[in-house]
Amino acid sequence: MRETGDTRIDAVPVGATDTAGPVRAVAGGRLAVRAGGRVEVYGREAFLAGAREPLAGCDLPDGAHAEPAADGGFVVAEASRVRAVTADGTTRWEVPHDTWHGGHRPPRAPGAPAPGPRGRFVAVTVPTLLPGDGAREREVLVDDGPPRRGYGRDRLLLLDAATGAVLDERPVAAVSGAVALRWRADGAVLAASFWTAWYGWAGCWLEASYDGLRVLGAGLDRHEAAAFVPGTSRLVTMRRAEGMSLDDDRYELALHDVHDPSAAAVLDLNDLSWEPEDDDFDHVYALDARHLLVTADWVPPRGPLEPTHWLLAADTLRPLGRLRYPRPVGNAVTALGDGTWLTHDAGRLHRWRLG
Repeated sequence: MRETGDTRIDAVPVGATDTAGPVRAVAGGRLAVRAGGRVEVYGREAFLAGAREPLAGCDLPDGAHAEPAADGGFVVAEASRVRAVTADGTTRWEVPHDTWHGGHRPPRAPGAPAPGPRGRFVAVTVPTLLPGDGAREREVLVDDGPPRRGYGRDRLLLLDAATGAVLDERPVAAVSGAVALRWRADGAVLAASFWTAWYGWAGCWLEASYDGLRVLGAGLDRHEAAAFVPGTSRLVTMRRAEGMSLDDDRYELALHDVHDPSAAAVLDLNDLSWEPEDDDFDHVYALDARHLLVTADWVPPRGPLEPTHWLLAADTLRPLGRLRYPRPVGNAVTALGDGTWLTHDAGRLHRWRLG
């Protein structure tokens, strides 16, 4: 399988533009750009053509996370509350919660909220503060006091996007150091992953309705839910070698149908490596219904380590080859879901398609 790296697939430039900060794709053909303490939303094609008139913007308190909502506003996660704001900054609803565990740092949410792409639901994680230091029930003791504070397992909330009402809540694996919440494009299935120190990622996917959340399946050991494949019921998950134990030296992808509890395909990414101990695989992106892009640092059979992008079949995880670009690119990628993608380089965005 290592020889697949000798197969080169051309990436064709579509255009380029400047950006003031990191860019991510959001539902409704939009892009979100974060620059400093502000998030702005633009029409995707207008922004990539050079227009810089935002559709909406949101100034963020220190440590806050914000995600654009389908109604043109934002959902903001802060140290002790989640709130929905309109495009002009007016708060529509607010859900208070216990203050996040922060250690010796200012408390902050470990990840962004996830407004559903159809405007019906919001998924968000909140902490569980125990009375006193919660000695018997606690998962972690935070010594940032006085007083010392004990925390139980975090909770995943499903909120009504219109009112903020809590429709359901589920305890998650433990106290989270990072959170990744991703919706399928129809807003009916949520993939939720939680990272905990010394344990890595744990995740599941759930059907969302006004009756609450129903678990459909769970990821493999230490896998993060990475991306839904556009136009399908498939979900890609990824395991990274974090070196937290003797057996934690493997990079792996898994492909799931969200309605089938078993994995449809599994790929050991180390099989692509000539030097498994030196290669690193960063992330996987769904370009369209047929193709996945995996960013990596790769050591060829002869020569030094180089950033590379692998192309895989989205229905089987079969490696197709490595992308060949006419200019250097790094590992910062934004997939647009239509077969094109963006690479980020020193304040410039480059858009690509397959040759």
